[in-house]
Amino acid sequence: MNDLMVRAKDLRKSFYNGKNRIDAVKGADIFIKNGESLFITGPSGTGKSTLLNILAGFEKPDKGEVILGGENIYRLSDKKRAVIRNEKIGFIFQFYHLLPEFTAAENVMLPALMHPKCVRVAAKKKAEELLAKVGLSMRLNHRPGEMSGGEQQRVAIARSLINSPKVLFCDEPTGNLDSKNSRAIYELLFGISKENGLTLAVVTHEAGFAASADRCLGIKDGLLV
Repeated sequence: MNDLMVRAKDLRKSFYNGKNRIDAVKGADIFIKNGESLFITGPSGTGKSTLLNILAGFEKPDKGEVILGGENIYRLSDKKRAVIRNEKIGFIFQFYHLLPEFTAAENVMLPALMHPKCVRVAAKKKAEELLAKVGLSMRLNHRPGEMSGGEQQRVAIARSLINSPKVLFCDEPTGNLDSKNSRAIYELLFGISKENGLTLAVVTHEAGFAASADRCLGIKDGLLV
C-alpha cells in the first residue's frame, strides 16, 4: 500500500436542508496512487466537492476514514490536521480565494508564511519563481482586481505549490473560465503534475478534459460509479 497517496474507505456525509436530509456522499471507497492524476466527474450537486473536501482534510465525514500520506487524518487533532494540510496538500478553488488587498506575489507567499521557520526573503523568491512558471512573471505586483480570471487562477495554482505539496486537490478549477482558458489551465496542471511527480485529484463537471488523466471516476447522487 506504499504506492498510495490517498486511501479512503466507506466515506459518508449528510446535511440537512430544513427537515430534509441530503446524503451528499454515500459509502465512497477511493484510492489515489502516488503521482497519479485522477478526475472525478459529474453534474453539479452530486457530491463532488464534498468528497474532495473530505479527502483534503477540510470536512470531517460522518463515517469512514481517510489515509493521506500514511496518516489517518481524521484521528488527528484539528491542529495536527491543519499542519498536514499546509505541508502536504495544495488546494485549488473554483473561485480563486485570493486576498484582494495583496499582490500576486504576496498571495502566493501566504501559505509559506504560516510556517514558523519560514524565511520571508526565501518565500518571496520562491513565489516569484512559481509565478514565472505559470506565466505571470510580469504580474508579480498586480492585485487580483487588475488580473483576468485565467490569470487569477494561475496565481492560485502558484500559491498551491509554494510549500512543495505531495498532492494537489482541485475543485472545479476552470468553472469560471472560458474554453480557451480552461484548456490552458488543465495543460498547466498536467504539466506541473508530471514535472514534479505530484498526485493530482480534480473534481469537475467538464468531462471532456478527463481524457488526459490517468484515471477517471464518475459520481452520481453521492455514489461513485
